[in-house]
Amino acid sequence: MADNINAEIVTIGTELLLGELTDTNSVFVAQILRELGINVFFITSVGDNISRIADVLRIAMGRSELIITCGGLGPTVDDMTREGVAAATDRNLIFVPALLEQIQARFSNFGMAMPENNKRQAYIPQDATVIHNPVGTAPSFITEHNGKLIITLPGVPRELKYLITEEVVPFLQKRFALGVIKTRNLRVAGIGESALDEMIGKQLLNSANPSIGLAAHHGVIDVRLTAKGDSAAQVNDMLDEMEARVRQRIGTYVYGYDKDRIEDVVAQSLRLRHARLHILEVGLNGLTANLQRVSNHAEFLGTVESFPNVLAYLEAYPHQMSLSYRELANAAIERLVQDASDFAIVIISDAEVNEKPDSAEATIVVAASFHDSTTRGYGFGARSELAQGWVSRWALASIWRMCVKVNNAS
Repeated sequence: MADNINAEIVTIGTELLLGELTDTNSVFVAQILRELGINVFFITSVGDNISRIADVLRIAMGRSELIITCGGLGPTVDDMTREGVAAATDRNLIFVPALLEQIQARFSNFGMAMPENNKRQAYIPQDATVIHNPVGTAPSFITEHNGKLIITLPGVPRELKYLITEEVVPFLQKRFALGVIKTRNLRVAGIGESALDEMIGKQLLNSANPSIGLAAHHGVIDVRLTAKGDSAAQVNDMLDEMEARVRQRIGTYVYGYDKDRIEDVVAQSLRLRHARLHILEVGLNGLTANLQRVSNHAEFLGTVESFPNVLAYLEAYPHQMSLSYRELANAAIERLVQDASDFAIVIISDAEVNEKPDSAEATIVVAASFHDSTTRGYGFGARSELAQGWVSRWALASIWRMCVKVNNAS
């Protein structure tokens, strides 16, 4: 039976809290721990302050068997992780001459004299086990305290990734009887997150193993299935069974797995039907650009029109000057669709209008058509950072859903 190990990742550095750096280390470490079958229930960030680092580590040891820290092992006075670990585990820092020799040798290899402040890196908590770092100057170490492990690693991503892969993973595999954790993402489109939640139901959503989680991404939703077991075969069987149960409830909205993109699925559906897709984009060009990247020839694309703003569109079609955005979208649909097998998408957005939640007139309108058009308005302006990705993917999801319905009816 695999050990049930709970881990916590602690990233250290005031620059993280100020938004000056993006924390990619915790993502990498979490992925590695998942592959080892180790649970990660908490990821914490703390600034360069000895007492706060020590407090965070004490809390982490109170709820997790394994803590991995990233950052704060440099030579400057604001690198305080060594002191924080020592304080949290009631130890003194001790000087390790062999570590100083390694640091000096690394500087010598670069033809440089070691600055005096790098001597700080040769101090580690008493009785800690050194992790040799051949790719940097910051020695790492493992501290055991009251049955808990604190693995302290540098924050430089290149160094951290090397040490995790070459040193930490073998250590954990030897130390624990590790199981397997696997995830499988079902990619869903054409339905809102709350409606999807209701369709799956509380019974499945509250399942502990496998567990189910929902994550919305700019117009598509991932249904993440996560299972833990003693072997890959056992976990795959658990995921297969749960996926079958989920698909019974939401299968018509599932367009793929993991990294599958909605634009690829739409392109394939159109090719199989020998259908063409006509596009008009006003104020946004994400949809056209995404579809054109799917294929060098984009043979499934019919008429493609793009205008930088509503004024430019109305200059081309002045007789529509008095129409609302919804009416403009429906008029464009009627003009674009030339054949009974054609599909069409129209997106009209007003880049000059900010969010107007109380307005009856939407600032972004999407129309998707196969025979009959359907429209949907959005109450935020096209200046929104989410507009291009969100609206483009929702439009593609609408076409994909139409393709599914047509295929099911035939």
